[in-house]
Amino acid sequence: MSHAIKIYQTGSPETMCFEEVTVARPGPGEVRIRHTAIGVNFIDVYFRNGLYPQPLPGLLGKEAAGVVEAVGSGVTDLKVGDRVAYCNGPLGAYSEERVIAAEFVVRLPEEVADADAAAAMLKGLTVQYLFRQTYRLREGEMFLFHAAAGGVGLIACQWAKAIGARMIGTVGSDDKAALAKAYGCEHVINYRKENFVKRVKELTDGKGVNVVYDSVGHDTFPASLDCLKPRGLWVSFGNSSGPVPPFEIGMLSQKGSLFATRPTLFSYADTRPALLAMSEELFALMREDKIRTVPRHRFALKDAVSAHRLLESRGTSGATVLIP
Repeated sequence: MSHAIKIYQTGSPETMCFEEVTVARPGPGEVRIRHTAIGVNFIDVYFRNGLYPQPLPGLLGKEAAGVVEAVGSGVTDLKVGDRVAYCNGPLGAYSEERVIAAEFVVRLPEEVADADAAAAMLKGLTVQYLFRQTYRLREGEMFLFHAAAGGVGLIACQWAKAIGARMIGTVGSDDKAALAKAYGCEHVINYRKENFVKRVKELTDGKGVNVVYDSVGHDTFPASLDCLKPRGLWVSFGNSSGPVPPFEIGMLSQKGSLFATRPTLFSYADTRPALLAMSEELFALMREDKIRTVPRHRFALKDAVSAHRLLESRGTSGATVLIP
């Protein structure tokens, strides 16, 4: 019998239950995967606490790596024994085994370890669409990225360095500042000690930046807007401190005819060709050792409650994985 994390009500980490489950045979276009490592992300928290609704009882997890154990009819580009990973599709990655549509699954390069893939897929593809599609960063361009020492942040530090962009990152401690710096962030601001708006203006000779990438939400709004040049872009892609409060759209014109967007990975990787192209760009940087994603925190799957407690306390740096 296999096991998975289920929730019967939304709320605190203690709502997660580690239970026996039955795993079906894969149907047409599906594969059954035995997980070897599972990525932990703030989106999992949002589904658990009800910010993102789902029918109950529900499952958790969008990202994992593992081995294909069975394939359904019509699946031609994956076979039993393939090492694979995914970060899209229905919830259910917090499990020892699962069935998922093959269109969401990509084969892993030999050079990319399972745990590294589970730490990199959702976060790395998030950076891919942020830096290469939502706003295409240019070599030498300075920009602001909140939570620079988080799981997405450390990949962002390395990706920015790889393309020659100049990252200003915010963090909440000196240890995290040193970590972000070590991963390639050019300027690091400890927001507990410095006013990040004032510091960004100093670093940009009073001009501000063209783009702010903001996964923090409540605590960095509306200050993030004050870091932008006229006609700059505020990219809100997460809510780690809580959702951004409702605001009058006229604020954007008052602060310089600003643009605002709330993108998600699942709108960018919405076709298999897009998913494969984005994954290949990420894997190429990993093969070249320009992006390293070794997980910094590991928990057993049955200890997912502890993993969520640490994540929500902002006690993590880099990526966290669950091991079945």
